[in-house]
Amino acid sequence: LTHSFVGFQVRFLEQQNKVLSTKWELLQQQGPSGPRKNLDVIFENYIQNLRRRLESLLGQRGQLESELQNMRQYVEEYKTKYEEEINRRTAAENEFVVLKKDVDCAYMTKVELEAKVGALTDEINFLRCVYEEELAQMQTISRDLSVVVSMDNNRHLDLDSIIEEVRRQYEQIAQNSRAEAEAWYQSRYEELQNTAGRHGDSLRNTKIEIQELTRNVQRLRAEIENVKKQ
Repeated sequence: LTHSFVGFQVRFLEQQNKVLSTKWELLQQQGPSGPRKNLDVIFENYIQNLRRRLESLLGQRGQLESELQNMRQYVEEYKTKYEEEINRRTAAENEFVVLKKDVDCAYMTKVELEAKVGALTDEINFLRCVYEEELAQMQTISRDLSVVVSMDNNRHLDLDSIIEEVRRQYEQIAQNSRAEAEAWYQSRYEELQNTAGRHGDSLRNTKIEIQELTRNVQRLRAEIENVKKQ
């Protein structure tokens, strides 16, 4: 607007200068007279003043054009920064969606593994019950057995040792199954905890980055509005 106003003033002064020049020529054509010399001085001074004002306005016009160019460049720079912030925010939101999907998948895997561990625990308890029942039956048989078995080589059948060996084998199988299940569950649980921790940290960092990008975008919008108003 200032640039247009200066241009209008320049054109207006140029038109006044032409009008005065025309009047000056007409006065010169009317012939010499006493008051003419005074009018010559007045018009000459007025023309000089108009010329000085014209030169001043031309200088202001050049300065305003330079300021306008700088302001346009300033606006373009902020526009570029604004677009970069928008792109960064979009990328962060996309990364947030991917991380959330990974966290959900890890949580579902954890739930599935916990269900498998529960099934294995039930199986171990079932095997323990079967073992205890079989052991009780064999102990009952050993108590009811009152006949000493003799063999041709005079070696005796030691049922207590057989029962103890069977019991020991069952206990070893149960302990091995329990140790393997607990070790496998512990390793998977630690792995899920580590994965959930990494995803949680990434999720928090992404949320913080999105908040920072949102503040930067709002700040850039406010600065762009101020620049537009200027």
